[in-house]
Amino acid sequence: MEITGAGRLEVRITSADVGKRVSVRYVTDPAERGEKFTDAVGVLTSWEAGVLLITRKSGEGVRIPESSLVAGKVVPAAPARRRGPSATFAELARATARAWQPVESEALGEWTLRASDGFTRRANSVLALGDPGLPVAEALTHARAWYAARGLPAYVQAATGAEGTQELLCAALDRHGWRREVSAEVRIGALAPIGDLDADVSAVRLSRTVDEAWLRRYQRFEEASPAVRSVLSSGPSVWFASVAGTGEVPAAIGRCVVDGRWAGFMAVEVDPGRRRLGLATSVMTALARQALDEGASAAWLQVEADNDAARALYDGMGFAPHHHYHHYRWVEA
Repeated sequence: MEITGAGRLEVRITSADVGKRVSVRYVTDPAERGEKFTDAVGVLTSWEAGVLLITRKSGEGVRIPESSLVAGKVVPAAPARRRGPSATFAELARATARAWQPVESEALGEWTLRASDGFTRRANSVLALGDPGLPVAEALTHARAWYAARGLPAYVQAATGAEGTQELLCAALDRHGWRREVSAEVRIGALAPIGDLDADVSAVRLSRTVDEAWLRRYQRFEEASPAVRSVLSSGPSVWFASVAGTGEVPAAIGRCVVDGRWAGFMAVEVDPGRRRLGLATSVMTALARQALDEGASAAWLQVEADNDAARALYDGMGFAPHHHYHHYRWVEA
């Protein structure tokens, strides 16, 4: 917090700092006996009608009456990373999008409207990178109509928590009646340590194509939707891994997309009855070695915030959070 020469805390932010990362201290309940203070760090996404909205790294919004402010200052846009590859948000967002391409897409300025018969939010949402070429409210109205014409709910994908992410867009979505449904972390790490893991890869089979057996283990598989194979098979250099099970369903599967220096890991799933046997590690190690052979050096993956088992596995492999992404859905008034 900012402290003046007289030893008093000082508010050194104004509404002109909207869009910057700030740190504030405020009184939580001025009516209580004995003041209680709370700190908030995040992007100042609005300051209207005497209320500040600060969006934290996780995407959570904190509304603070300006009369409750005790101290505040602008802080660096993002803390320096201590491990893993360097990556801008824009570079990583585009790499993750190329690894999960929709069946149908249409440009709206620099935004991309994506549709895939409802198969996953990622392939059925607006990728809102850059300028849509219209005021945001008009762009969102256009997106709603585009998805309605296809019989799909309207979603927008937006990110928080790193330099160059979209806290201002998230705040605008909230103002215009869109509600956040799900959030996940995008994590990155060095690829070589994954390929060097002491894992048994002898039983891992790699293939360029997805087959029926692989799909039987895939938890999101919907047999009636042709979009599943299309999305799963999309990407610059796609690999599918599987470990044979006792029947026609594999014991473990995984998918990797190699794209320049990046290797993206997705759909790593293990038979519930064979978990904690190292199968997920074997699958990822085999895929990492293939990606290393193709010249990749960095890795990324996405994991939902409440998937503790997966987070623990990826922590051990050296993956660290880069940013959070969120899907906002239009909610009829």
